[in-house]
Amino acid sequence: MKISASKTTLTLLIPLLAALSLVTACHKKAPEITPDLASSDEALYRLGEQYIKKDSEKAILYLRQVIDSFPKSFYAQRAKLLIADAYFKKGDESSMILASAEYREFIRSYPYSPSAAYAQYQIAMTFYNKMLKPGRDPSKTIQALAEFKKVITDFPGSDQAREAQEMIKSCEERLAGHGFEIAYGYYRRKAFRAAISRLSEIMNLYPNYSDLDRVYYTLGDCYFLLNILDQAVPYFSKVVTDYPGQKTAESASKRLAEIENLKKNPSSPKPKPKKK
Repeated sequence: MKISASKTTLTLLIPLLAALSLVTACHKKAPEITPDLASSDEALYRLGEQYIKKDSEKAILYLRQVIDSFPKSFYAQRAKLLIADAYFKKGDESSMILASAEYREFIRSYPYSPSAAYAQYQIAMTFYNKMLKPGRDPSKTIQALAEFKKVITDFPGSDQAREAQEMIKSCEERLAGHGFEIAYGYYRRKAFRAAISRLSEIMNLYPNYSDLDRVYYTLGDCYFLLNILDQAVPYFSKVVTDYPGQKTAESASKRLAEIENLKKNPSSPKPKPKKK
């Protein structure tokens, strides 16, 4: 039985040896693969771990052999995660896609592993690290937000769930900023009703947005410039009351004074939108 097991292990190792011969062709010292090494999940894993920083492609070959030859091993789990981390550390777009796929496969293969929460958090980070600035395509931010929420839903008691809460705030801040860029563009083009729709969405979805005073002020000004004064007043008043130290509070106070003047003198001309 021992001879049979040894032959099986060596048979599984042949593809690894062939791949390594290509990878190490340009290296002066290729690692020696002995029968003892081939029959040990830990030894193969340690070899992959040894090469992970200086030659990640070679390391991944060893780590995949651990997974293929010893799928139920403790080191197979560690190897799967180390492969994902290796792709993640590369940081480029294609590597992030590969990292995400590896982390997802880890969760499918080892759903009850203590590292499953970490894998889900890292999936979110593959999208978070590629988010674009407000005003540009927000799809990565939307995906990152969804994946961070999944950390909290699937692993509520984990350390990663607490970290995900902060990352969710960051994603929402980015999405709110993106929405405001679009809304302000409508405002400047005098498409006030379109701006109101976008601004109202921000106000409802992202109540912790850091520039919410600008949202309230611009909402008020849209109504003001549409001559819907009664709906403009609450927004201007909120800016003055809740954000007294901001520049928007000064502008809102002026608008409130203008509204009072317009009510007293309906024929008074309305100001145009201010350039900002």
